[in-house]
Amino acid sequence: MAGHRIPHVTLKGPSVVKEICMGLTAGLMAAGLWKMQHWNQQRKTRAFYDMLEKGEISVVVSEDFCRGFVVLATEPLPPE
Repeated sequence: MAGHRIPHVTLKGPSVVKEICMGLTAGLMAAGLWKMQHWNQQRKTRAFYDMLEKGEISVVVSEDFCRGFVVLATEPLPPE
């Protein structure tokens, strides 16, 4: 009986171009997420200082300031 040849897939080494593309894609995705987080934090900070400047909120230093607590008041403080 004649033996039949079964074709086997030959394994190739890693493709350098494919590795570079995958690395660039992963890096750009991570950088995009980081940048979006940065923009979101900037927006929150800008909104906080805008509200503080308009008098919509005020920063009140509590007695526990030595422990690092700062309380935000949602109403403006009465004039002294």
